[in-house]
Amino acid sequence: MPIQLFIIASLMVCGVFSSPDPNYKQPSYGAAPRYEYVEIPHCAKNTTKSWCLEDNEYPQHDVQQALDQHYQAVVAFYKDKLANTENSVDGLVKFNDEVYLCPSSTDYVRPLRAINVDGKWRTIVNNVESYGIKYTQTARIEECDVVVGTTCPLVPSCYESKCVQKNIFHRFLVYNPHDYTFPFAIEKFKMPGSCGCIVGAFHL
Repeated sequence: MPIQLFIIASLMVCGVFSSPDPNYKQPSYGAAPRYEYVEIPHCAKNTTKSWCLEDNEYPQHDVQQALDQHYQAVVAFYKDKLANTENSVDGLVKFNDEVYLCPSSTDYVRPLRAINVDGKWRTIVNNVESYGIKYTQTARIEECDVVVGTTCPLVPSCYESKCVQKNIFHRFLVYNPHDYTFPFAIEKFKMPGSCGCIVGAFHL
């Protein structure tokens, strides 16, 4: 038995995981839609970004069914992800009076697919419900509004300066249809975190 499944089984025996709500009525799945699992999703064709916020081929049915089948283990994964992700956006608000040396745009997104740190497209568990739990994963992103390398507009011209896009790593719960034992994992994704300004030497 794989060590991951052994640990999960041991925790279940010890009563660490809570049981599903007995009043929860499991949905009738019916005939499963046919999804084509490809290395690069079709939604990637309509964006230059490393993530998709809309996806007409998102495997909602498959993800929900897998969540129901692996309820105990996924709940543990999900709680661990929320508890140990420092860049969680829960409770955060955007302050309109903030001033940045380089102009940028901030947004809060729930990606459906994204490229992980290994360069592979992954299906992210988002906006899917199982046993009364709504699985949502939100990331705060900030992108430069100017071309990277442009002089910082608020820095005096007597200083060398340039705007740079800085990134941050997010941890997402992902669904892998090719893993028939346990099709879920926590993986890292690099997304834009801020637009910084690098200031160099002073010139007369």
